[in-house]
Amino acid sequence: MVATARQRLQHMKDAIKNIRALLLEKDSSALADEPVTRAAYERFLEILSEASRHVPQAWKEQHAEIPWRQVADLGNHFRHGYDKIDLPILWNVYAHDLDAIEMAVDAMMMETGEDR
Repeated sequence: MVATARQRLQHMKDAIKNIRALLLEKDSSALADEPVTRAAYERFLEILSEASRHVPQAWKEQHAEIPWRQVADLGNHFRHGYDKIDLPILWNVYAHDLDAIEMAVDAMMMETGEDR
């Protein structure tokens, strides 16, 4: 079964929720010191990235404050440049970008109402 755009938004919400639970009470050193934590975090970001690719462009345009292309590109970095991931940048996504993405996803979910 193909997921609807609204279901993709829910996938993004779930990934964000999982990231918050995973990194709760941790600091940036967890990404360097805990390989399983890092791998889980990267996987949740990969899900977030992939789901964002299936959100209609018109919806994203309503939330142009989010760099949607960069969000979508995250997954490619994990798959193809896994050995070049910069941990401070990775942590920065959690510390500074996740809230804005979540707010945009929440707004889109409210704007779209029922599944489309």
